[in-house]
Order: sequence, then structure tokens, then C-alpha cells
Amino acid sequence: MRWSDLRQSSNVEDRRGFGGGMAMGGGGIGVLILALAVYLCGGDPRALLDNLQNPGGQVQQQQPGPQNPNSGSDENAKFARAVLGSTEDAWGQILPQQARIRYSPPVLVLYTNQINSACGYTSSAVGPFYCPGDRKLYLDFAFFDELRREFKAPGDFAQAYVIAHEVGHHVQNLLGTMDKVERAGGGNRLSVALELQADCYAGIWASYAQKQGVVETGDAEEALRAASAVGDDTIQKRSQGYVVPDSFTHGSSQQRMQWFSRGMQTGDMRQCETFR
Repeated sequence: MRWSDLRQSSNVEDRRGFGGGMAMGGGGIGVLILALAVYLCGGDPRALLDNLQNPGGQVQQQQPGPQNPNSGSDENAKFARAVLGSTEDAWGQILPQQARIRYSPPVLVLYTNQINSACGYTSSAVGPFYCPGDRKLYLDFAFFDELRREFKAPGDFAQAYVIAHEVGHHVQNLLGTMDKVERAGGGNRLSVALELQADCYAGIWASYAQKQGVVETGDAEEALRAASAVGDDTIQKRSQGYVVPDSFTHGSSQQRMQWFSRGMQTGDMRQCETFR
């Protein structure tokens, strides 16, 4: 991927190495709301519940730290800024043309270990996620290491797919899709449809990047390998040795590859109707 040729976005908050903010207690309806928010954002609510701090119910306030002085100076940050900038350019054109609405870009928050967002206080165990409450993407670069080592999905375009997928959730938020899913009561079927559509939107960004000459030979395969690696069936086989389709929240490996491919091949949002 020729990411060094891309414009770097300024919509990045680098909170690596600083405190995360407010932590909420482990009981009550607030926890359930936070767990639901993480679930709808594509994260694992069990990881959130396991990692909530201060189980006695006290609220602790920690002042957010200043911007990381090394922000943008390391390769990971430069890469994330470049990919985010590319998604801004892509959706800045695509959304007005295909959906007749203006694109308002999200903010990407880089953090380590744990973070506080409008979706609650959580740890990097939930993986990258998008929070509709503050319209921000959250990413711990440790996930990229895990993607390479544990999921056997290396490559910069695999990492770009991850960011583009979360940006896909932001597009869903702008379109009101996430609100509709929440009003419908969520559920596994709707959660899977939401995730597969975000994969398709990631593919639409990849189609744009390909036209811009950013995509190199083998990049599409990297993204497909990553999409396959994070399929519910693949993860369940690795973690528990068997598959429970009724418990899927993100879709099977085949589904995730299929919808990413559809978006990349067509570049057409109308081809991303995963809810039908």
C-alpha cells in the first residue's frame, strides 16, 4: 500500500501513555447501557464488563493528559493519519454523490491499554471500536500486532481495512442506520448486518483507494485475509473448538470477505444492503 503518498489527517487525538478519564462502577443500569453501546459499536461487551474498574461503585475522575508530544512522529501514527485522511477524501466525495448528505469526518483516538469514551470506560481487550456517542474511532496499535501474530493477517492494507471498517460505522451513524438498529432492539441478526455493512463500506473505500493508485499487488488479499481472520466462526473455532452460529455478532469469515469484496468491486453503497 502506497500510504506514504497520502495526505495525513489532522483529526487524530493521540492519548497514548496518558490516563483515560472517568471510570464507572461495576453495577447498575449504567453498566448495562455501556455494554449495549459497545455491543452496537462492534465490540465485545464481555470484555467491557470484565475490565470495568472500581467495582465498589465509586466514581473516580482523572484529568485527561495533554496530547502526546510524539503524536504523528512514529510510523504507526503516520500510517493511521494517512489512512484516515484517505477515508476523509473518499467519503467526502462518495457520501454526497451517493447518499445526498455531507460527510462530517470522525476523530481517531489513539490509546494504550484503556480509554474513556462516550460509550464508557473500557480496555483494549474489546479491540478497535467506534463510539456513536462522541463520533470517534478508538484504536490501540497493539491490535495490529495481534492481527499479525494471533490472526495470521499481516500487512499494512490489513491494518487499513480495520480503520476503514470503523469509519464504515461512522458512515452508518451519519446515515441513521445505527439509530435504527438501536430502536429495533439490536439482537444478533441486526448486529451481524451492521458489521457486514461496515465491511462493505470498507470495501468502498478500498475501491476509491485503488482508483487513486494507492493499492498495490497483494493488498486486496491482505484485507480479505484479515476479514476472514476476524469472522465469528474462525474466532470461535480457535477459542472454543466449535462454532455456534446463533451467537454470531459480526458474521462468518465467508460473509465478511464477501461483503468487503462487493464494496471494493462496485464502489456502490446500494450494493451494501446487508439488512435485506
